[in-house]
Amino acid sequence: MNVLLIYPKFPDTFWSFKYALKFIRKKAAYPPLGLLTVAAMLPPGMNKRLVDVNVDRIADADLEWADMVFIGAMAVQRNSAKEIIERCKAAGLKTVAGGPLFTAEPEAFQEVDHLILDEAEQTLPKFLKDLKTGYLKKIYRASEFCDLAYTPPPDWDLIAMKNYASMSIQFSRGCPFNCDFCNVTVLFGHKPRLKSVQQILSELDHIHAAGWRGNIFFVDDNFIGNKRYLKRHLLPALIRWRKQHRDCTFITEASINLADDAELMGMMVRAGFESVFIGIETPNEASLTECKKVQNRNRNLMEDVKILQRAGLEVQAGFIVGFDNDTASTFEQLIRFIQKSGIVTAMVGLLQAPPGTRLFERMQRENRLISARMSGDNVDGSTNVQPVMGLEQLMKGYRSIMAHIYSPRHYYRRVKVLLKEFGSPKAEAPMNMQRMLAFVRSSIRLGVFGKERFHFWYLLTWTLLHKPRLLPMAVTLAITGHHFRKVCETHIL
Repeated sequence: MNVLLIYPKFPDTFWSFKYALKFIRKKAAYPPLGLLTVAAMLPPGMNKRLVDVNVDRIADADLEWADMVFIGAMAVQRNSAKEIIERCKAAGLKTVAGGPLFTAEPEAFQEVDHLILDEAEQTLPKFLKDLKTGYLKKIYRASEFCDLAYTPPPDWDLIAMKNYASMSIQFSRGCPFNCDFCNVTVLFGHKPRLKSVQQILSELDHIHAAGWRGNIFFVDDNFIGNKRYLKRHLLPALIRWRKQHRDCTFITEASINLADDAELMGMMVRAGFESVFIGIETPNEASLTECKKVQNRNRNLMEDVKILQRAGLEVQAGFIVGFDNDTASTFEQLIRFIQKSGIVTAMVGLLQAPPGTRLFERMQRENRLISARMSGDNVDGSTNVQPVMGLEQLMKGYRSIMAHIYSPRHYYRRVKVLLKEFGSPKAEAPMNMQRMLAFVRSSIRLGVFGKERFHFWYLLTWTLLHKPRLLPMAVTLAITGHHFRKVCETHIL
């Protein structure tokens, strides 16, 4: 049997990095890790091809070759997924779909022949067993979470790594916290489940042996969910691994309580981590209480960010406006926090209620759901809930935030705040041809033709004089800033 695996297209979002990728001649930011893992679970008798629509188009020859199509997607890929399903059905192909989008909204995809929901480690074997007998069900669901010890390494042979800006790896699933608006615990549970050290090292060795040199994203929703295991087992192993592989660096996502553990921060930096994404959400204590963001309450969030930056970890952060306790002053309060903190990559979005979350259930009870679906893109200026302050006031305040923080003057000022605070980099990758080309292209595109050219050259000059080792970081942030501004101008402002 010939199986065609298709990964739908991401729209132009902050996380697509569409406009930044042009500087380094890459086609997509990250590979389809989930679909590559599913591909590795398919039996040897199946012939496999994978088309990432973010990299390549789906050729008629691919559809003619296939006997069955597997589609994996997140909510933000909904429109592309719908188009792909329609095209496959028109070609007379059986469609099989799974992943967060279909798990959250199975009723919205009646046209799909078979829905393999929840974690594929649990439901795909049932589908494959029924495929042998010819008695297939419409929907396959799991009653429990899987053991990651049995998760195979992704089938990296199905993609060309050169098309991507970063590779991806997963160490854990699940999060010990339970924020009202987050569907991570709905999908993966409260108790973090872990891969073994040997599994992670084996995957890293495979990625490196395939020729990858650069950034690797640990896609865990909370990398530090099990601090004890990290400090005793994984991080010491990563520190040893990176002594032999200085040409790879790591990024990940974590909760703000990382700032409480100097030992953990130090080990992460020595292991090669250079940045961490944190859900800060809001400096408003009442709103943090409202959304059950207990790990962020009663803290000096500004100082926590500075602690992480001084340790040598760039803090990227998510923020939300539209909580019931937000007021007209919330927007200016958030602008001040972002600017003073030096959080350059500040993803500010409107509150959304994913199906299955406590927020969704509350909005449903209060008859405040605008739609049962959410866009999945938390920075596209959309919401599926009716805000207390009113949608018009919320949108006006939201646009004021985005216009301010991503204007060239304020954006570059924030980069300088970060560079001043940033500790001596230990995870920096060596200068390579890709970084050299990025510098040349940014010098022309941003430094000659860009609206921000004065700010661009001022930042680079200041960095050379005061923090010369951080010049590659300054150039990278200038490029990503260009992307963020383009997305804002095109889709928000």
